[in-house]
Amino acid sequence: MKKVDIEPSWYNLLENEFEKKYFTNLRSFIKNEYSTKVIFPPPKLIFNAFNLTPANKVKVIIIGQDPYHGEGQAHGLSFSVPTGIKIPPSLMNIYKELNTDVNKSIPSHGLLEDWASQGVLLLNSVLTVESGKANSHKNIGWEKFTESVISLISKKKESLVFLLWGNYAHKKEDFIESNNHLILKSVHPSPLSAYNGFFGSKHFSKANNFLKKNNIKEIVW
Repeated sequence: MKKVDIEPSWYNLLENEFEKKYFTNLRSFIKNEYSTKVIFPPPKLIFNAFNLTPANKVKVIIIGQDPYHGEGQAHGLSFSVPTGIKIPPSLMNIYKELNTDVNKSIPSHGLLEDWASQGVLLLNSVLTVESGKANSHKNIGWEKFTESVISLISKKKESLVFLLWGNYAHKKEDFIESNNHLILKSVHPSPLSAYNGFFGSKHFSKANNFLKKNNIKEIVW
């Protein structure tokens, strides 16, 4: 099987992971899924979060669950959608919190590539999904892979900020190696829960205050 096409600093960090049996099984399964069904995101964008945010540039990690399962939405970054696609409700709530927290005006699009280029790793726990079927690729190996990503990057780097929104993301705290990291937790920004503690959490200003305190350039949210 050919080498995984991923940004070089991530390849170096994850090379041993790519050689493990669960990952080769995962690749075979995914290859078959793409050849027989409609799967999102497009294959070249599966590792988009890693390619836009090299391992040595990571400052903040925002953990999502699995990709959007509607046509044209998923492009490899958690919570983000390409320009021209309607802003999903959870992302709109993220924008509303940003507005009250750091006085950022609400954008007209849902593309978060600018965050990624500044060092925000927008990491879904599961990196693929079948069209129209949320969580259809859970428990096939992606969780094991992304949990290893969390563990390895938190060992490698100091003073990272982890934003864990919702119970699913909270469970990933177990894989964060203590290395002077800031872990911020709240309910999910979904309309079902945002009013129970996501709004008013001020995670974006808290993240920047922590980065500044550690002499790391802040994120322009």
